[in-house]
Amino acid sequence: MCQSCLSWYARCIAPYLVHAGCSANAFAHMRKRMIPRAEGIVVEVGFGSGLNLPYYDPARVERLVGIDPDGTMLGLAGPQSRSLPFDVECLRASGESLPLTDDFADTVVVTYAFCTIPDPEAALTEIRRVLKPTGRLIFIEHGQAEEPRCRRWQERLNRRWGQFAGGCHLNRDPLRLIRGAGFHLVEEERGRFPLPFWQLGSHYAGVAAPR
Repeated sequence: MCQSCLSWYARCIAPYLVHAGCSANAFAHMRKRMIPRAEGIVVEVGFGSGLNLPYYDPARVERLVGIDPDGTMLGLAGPQSRSLPFDVECLRASGESLPLTDDFADTVVVTYAFCTIPDPEAALTEIRRVLKPTGRLIFIEHGQAEEPRCRRWQERLNRRWGQFAGGCHLNRDPLRLIRGAGFHLVEEERGRFPLPFWQLGSHYAGVAAPR
């Protein structure tokens, strides 16, 4: 596919495909389990189309700031974000350069975004900066498969997959990235995706705290 076609696809088609794919039950089940634990002032990095919004607990969230570089995705999130009983602010910005002050957030939420952020190490450095010393990072991710055969297929598919799935990388290791950025894992779990999503590798979720 030519570069101009890829650019058009990324702007006009990929956001809607990603929204539809990430609405599947395999993702919703994990969101339902993890997102209600967010509390206080919450920053969601990789806010996308707002698929986490139904799962935040209004009794625990004081304010939510959603960060995403894709204006189309933020537009999809707009109607639902305006109907919530707590303040929601959507900012178009990258995870690598968060427009927030130091020690801003009680909770940072990242779901299925470390795979697409161009520089996840820089984004995690920013997340550490905006988290309060007592804050927590709640994450749900897919990434490098634990099974060697699946991992080899992820390597083969990675480039093409990224072109059609909004820049998603199949072969990143989210737990290694989080630990390497100066967090310790308070909780972690790993699982498998159902067969239609086998290429996504392992399903990771947990809570991390700054060291």
